[in-house]
Amino acid sequence: MYLYLIMKFEDYKFDPKIKRGLAQLGFKRPTDIQYKSIPNILKGEDLLAIAQTGTGKTAAFAIPIIDMIYAGKKTQRRSDGVKALVLVPTHELAIQLNNVFESIAKFTTVKSAAIFGGVAQDPQIQKLNMGMDIVIATPGRMFDLISQGYLKTHRIEILILDEADYMLDLGFIKDIHDVIRKLPNRKQTLFFSATINEKIKKTAYSIVKQNAIRIQISPKDPVSKNVDHFVLFVEMDHKRFFLERVIQENPDVKILAFVRTKVRAERVAAAMQRVNIQAMTIHGDKTQAERSEVLSQYKSGQINLLVATDVTARGIDIPQIKIVVNYDLPDDPENYIHRIGRTGRGSVRGMAYSFCAEDEMEKLASIKQLLKQEINVLDFSKDAYDETLHIERERTYDYKGLIEEIESIEKKRKKKRK
Repeated sequence: MYLYLIMKFEDYKFDPKIKRGLAQLGFKRPTDIQYKSIPNILKGEDLLAIAQTGTGKTAAFAIPIIDMIYAGKKTQRRSDGVKALVLVPTHELAIQLNNVFESIAKFTTVKSAAIFGGVAQDPQIQKLNMGMDIVIATPGRMFDLISQGYLKTHRIEILILDEADYMLDLGFIKDIHDVIRKLPNRKQTLFFSATINEKIKKTAYSIVKQNAIRIQISPKDPVSKNVDHFVLFVEMDHKRFFLERVIQENPDVKILAFVRTKVRAERVAAAMQRVNIQAMTIHGDKTQAERSEVLSQYKSGQINLLVATDVTARGIDIPQIKIVVNYDLPDDPENYIHRIGRTGRGSVRGMAYSFCAEDEMEKLASIKQLLKQEINVLDFSKDAYDETLHIERERTYDYKGLIEEIESIEKKRKKKRK
């Protein structure tokens, strides 16, 4: 009973050094997913946890894992290998999760490392050779380092699958089963996901123990209540004008705009730069170094507009994003939830604007059905709509030059990758 009466982190029986790390991060009380997950993880239970983005899922498993590993290290003279393996779908998420682990474990001797492709492997090998307790990895680089003998799996006691639904969408199911075969039979498995369907449920129960604990937070409300939803019905070719208007009406605010494709991301960013709005892009054609640099500039406030494909919709925690713009509505309605999960995190309020063209009406209907709620319509009067377009039409755009500039950017990127 005692555990369920706990309301503050200081009341848990964590090591004082872990409490110190939590205090420095400003963590005072557990969120719902943390409150329900932590006791079960500490008891060694397998776990299937479903909770919407922005609810503190990472800390829900990071805190007890660090506490258990640190307690074990204090009874040993030296570390005897990796104890926990966290599998994630993207490079950015690996980096982000490692930052969380390092911050919580800051005052302990627990060490973690992020392992991912797209960058040189030597620094990651050096980290592993130093003796890591926790490894956060994307599947490709993980298997590379296992096959080369640098990442040893025989001592792993805990396997965590984070953003598990997205990993399945990306076709990582074979990788998941392959890595499980390399791990000890006696291990704890934690399965964390923002959404669940029959496919995910079936996969989860094929991985965790039969008596695994299932925790589902706010199943009837898949999105944060801190987000206000709006839709603007606009012609496809007019979207860039209304993105500019949103930016002008919200100066000094971090805005994240999602588009369908990599090429479209570059075109939208170039269109904004033509009207003196600083913008950068992030998508799958960027190298890892480029993506890291873009995120660094965006987080630090050097730019306030980031144009992205869905590669950044999952799991990335960028502080103080006030507005998410669905410049293009997603093909999969669940991606709407993950996109807008970048705002309205914690107790901070956010806004989600969706630009809906005529041929996107079915996508909008699917999103509404998933949300189980209406989306506020931005009822622009004809005069306001025409005013926005009139301002833009008075500008003299060199569209030929714009297209040539975009093509030049794409050619340079392709040449650089070769």
